[in-house]
Amino acid sequence: MKFQFSEKKVKLPENVHAYAEKKVMKLARFFDEDAEALIVFSVEKNRNNVELTVHGAGTWFRASESTSDMFASIDAAVGTIEGQIRKNKTRLARRLKQGAFNRSVQEETSFAPEPEEELNIVRTKKFYFKPMTREEAVLQMNLLNHNFFAFRDEDNGGSFAVVYRRNDGGYGLLDDAQ
Repeated sequence: MKFQFSEKKVKLPENVHAYAEKKVMKLARFFDEDAEALIVFSVEKNRNNVELTVHGAGTWFRASESTSDMFASIDAAVGTIEGQIRKNKTRLARRLKQGAFNRSVQEETSFAPEPEEELNIVRTKKFYFKPMTREEAVLQMNLLNHNFFAFRDEDNGGSFAVVYRRNDGGYGLLDDAQ
């Protein structure tokens, strides 16, 4: 597994990176060797934040945890991703490494199997996506007081796009990568 570390508004000692790498390596059994892990550390208002993103097997896993201790935040983020994998293990079985869920004698933690959750689509809506500029789409999203808005992007030849409101107050754009 390849690791990438990022620090926002904080400078951490190397032992924190080593601890994070050791804990995230517990997830390596689910992925092939080419998996990548991005770990972002930050501190805000005496809260130690860890955002862990793991990309492997063609799937992205993300967890963000905040505690009063950086080591506890790392543990919680790894636990969250492991929980996501276990919760969806039957859906992910073809993508994850073969034998990833086989138990070994040395395994230190035990997990009870979680009940399978059905993915039921309970409502379907059909829309005509009007071609508009990105600025018009953001304006329309704000007028509707929504967190996202799908549209045909005039700035990109009428391709499908989505604008969304980011947690930091800005806006994001999901664009068709043709």
